[in-house]
Parts: sequence; structure tokens; C-alpha cells
Amino acid sequence: MGNAPGGSVWPQCERGGDRARLCLAHGQRRRDRLWHRTRGGPGSLWDVAALGLDEVLFVRRGQWHHREFTTQLVDVERSQLLDIVEGRGADEPKRWITGRSEQWRHNVRFGTLDLSSTYRSVFASALAHATLIADPFHLVRLANDKVDEARRRVQNEVFGHRGRKDDPLYRGRRLLLKAHERLDDKGEAKLLGLLRAGDPRGDGTAAWHAKEAVRQLYAHSDVELATEWIDELIRDMADATWPVEVRSLGGTLARWRDEILAWHRAHFTNGPTEAMNNLIKRVKRTTFGFTSFRNYRVRSLLYAGNPTGRCSRRSLPAEIRRPSFPRSLALPIQS
Repeated sequence: MGNAPGGSVWPQCERGGDRARLCLAHGQRRRDRLWHRTRGGPGSLWDVAALGLDEVLFVRRGQWHHREFTTQLVDVERSQLLDIVEGRGADEPKRWITGRSEQWRHNVRFGTLDLSSTYRSVFASALAHATLIADPFHLVRLANDKVDEARRRVQNEVFGHRGRKDDPLYRGRRLLLKAHERLDDKGEAKLLGLLRAGDPRGDGTAAWHAKEAVRQLYAHSDVELATEWIDELIRDMADATWPVEVRSLGGTLARWRDEILAWHRAHFTNGPTEAMNNLIKRVKRTTFGFTSFRNYRVRSLLYAGNPTGRCSRRSLPAEIRRPSFPRSLALPIQS
């Protein structure tokens, strides 16, 4: 029970009596330690070299299912959840960071984030000295989204309706998003044929080539070569002859140029932050959702913020552990 995803820190408490009281007291002590750790007291947090920010949907409230989000702060180097704050705006993460000691803030040298201007403003005001790194996955996903946008637009302009199973562009929708190096000769020939049949002006083809050019950016290990590559992409994509989706992608590259290139120097990503988001979602599924932010935060920290990875039976005091017996001593099941 204690090893289940998002499992209770008080396994076996349903048995009642002294065991239940001891379990609850132990869980309360662990929760209090976590709350103290996140309050910024002396020695409350270890030194963090790379800090990641990302949001997760917390709850849908009311008749209209109003969505409320939370922001996770993660030690990217150790893959460790530090804390959770309400909302996905800039104020709460900024308040949390400025509440740490000056020495702690000084030790944060890198900040990882998706392409969020809100979180970039958090780092700019609270950790101005930190080098920001744009997550490669989110940039490539944005390039894929632009390919999809171009395909849908061309589909409506050429055929006058949404994609249907016999339409060339609709048939090639998955091939367009597939990495070029993963296409064999037959797949590439099929994709080019579908583009010739369904994309007379070449807008979808241009978006596909732009997506592959962005992916190629991360194939360069040399920083100077990557710099030349992205500068050339920015210049080329600004040309008015390119489709609107390609020009939009070029504008994103220009706005996030320094953060994109920073990955080639530090090689930190927001992957550990996304992993913590997944752990929190597992807790939500196990509990069938939360409505109290306090309970949501504490439960998530006890599971995803536990340095040992999960609340296992071994973490309980010896006096409340259920004794283990060899399987051979188990009583036979009565039929």
C-alpha cells in the first residue's frame, strides 16, 4: 500500500488503535519537515544549480469548469521537486524565489523553461544573473505545430473542406511530423508525392523543410556552428515570400535566440520538471483529484518531493511497521 503511486504516508492506518495514531503522527512529522524545508530557513534547501519552472492543471471548478493551475519549482540537476505555488503567473514563483536566502539565489546559475514569456520574466527579475535555457522539446514541438497549421490552411484553401481520408495532405499528416532520418526511401517518396498532389503552392513543403531545419539545430555540438545556423534561419524565415507559419516560427527563433543557444553550452533541459509533473498527475489520479491546494501541495511534496523517490514501508518507524513473514509460512487459502 505504501509503495503505490501517490500512496499514503500512513499505510495500515485503517487498522485503528495505537498503530493508526502512530502512523498519523509520523505522517504529520514528515509533512511538517517538508513545510519547514520550503519556508527558506537556515539550511532548509540544498544548493540548486539549475532551476526549472513549469505549470500543471490543478483543478476545474464550478459549473463552467474554470481551470486553476499550479507552478512547480524543480531542481533540474537532481530531478527533485522543491515546491509548488498557486497559479501560473509570475508573482507567486517570484515571491518564492525572493524568499530564499541571497546565497541560495546566487548559486542558481541556470534556469530551464518552455517558451513561456511569463516564466522568463520571473527569472529576469528574481534571478537576473542566471543563464536561461529554452527546452529543445518545446521548440521542436512548436515547429511541428506550425507544420500542422500550414497543412490545415492549405487543405481548406485548395479543397474547401477539412481533411478527409482520401485527401493527399490528410494522408501525409503523420509523415510530415516524422523525423526525416526515420523515413526510408519508400516513405520519403510517398510523402513527396502527396505534397505534390495536395500542395500546389508549396506552403506545406516549406513548413516541413523549416521544421527539419529547426531539428537540425540540435544536431550541432559546436556552439559557433549552432550560432551561425540559427542566425541564418532567422534571416531566411523573415523573408516575406515564406508562408505565414514559417515567418511566425522565425519570429520565435529571433525572440528566444539566446535561450535556444544556451542549451549548446549547458545541456540542461526541462525534462526533469516534466517528470515531476507526471508524478504529481499520478498523485491526482490516485486521489481522484484535489480541491484543496494545501492538501494537493503537501501530498505532492510527500510523494514527488521525497528524496528517496517514494514513501516506502522502510521510511516508517520500526514500531509501526507490519512484520514481514516468509511466503512459506503463509496460511493456505480456504476454498
